[in-house]
Amino acid sequence: MPPLTIPSASLTPATYVVDTNVILVANGQHPDVSPACVATCQDWLQRLMAAGRVALDDAYAIVGEYQHKTHASDGQGVGDAFVRWVLQHHDDAARCDLIHLDVDAQRGFLSFPVDADLTHFDDSDRKFVAVAHAHPERPPILQAADSKWLDWAPHLNDHGVQIRFLCCDDVQEFHVHKFGH
Repeated sequence: MPPLTIPSASLTPATYVVDTNVILVANGQHPDVSPACVATCQDWLQRLMAAGRVALDDAYAIVGEYQHKTHASDGQGVGDAFVRWVLQHHDDAARCDLIHLDVDAQRGFLSFPVDADLTHFDDSDRKFVAVAHAHPERPPILQAADSKWLDWAPHLNDHGVQIRFLCCDDVQEFHVHKFGH
């Protein structure tokens, strides 16, 4: 596994797909991550709300997952605030790109890459990849602590989908504990 680097603190590019675990980590809902990881996720979400853009699917599957796992209406976490921000801005073309996804029986979505190495990719995470892959700018996916993405990242990169790991040390440690390498 190649060494990971922490992504730049700048919002370049300005559009991102945000995996739900970034929101959960920012909310303190992942007890095993480091305080530095929590702070990094909080910082990224705050900067996105201040000056960034997000890409979502137009069927709101991503937003639905966000809402299911947070307390957007009354939660006090940074992740909850981000979900409220998404709900307020999802129809603002200056802050959010809504991407249409066509369903595919085998891959989940037609825009999910055709790749034998991605056959066992989690069904619930395919929507993030499909949005990034279908978006004309191919925005990176922000990922916090889901170590399975480490194995998938090189294959996704082959298809122009970048994963930005916000918590490099944490995700590598989780990967070693989970998979032993």
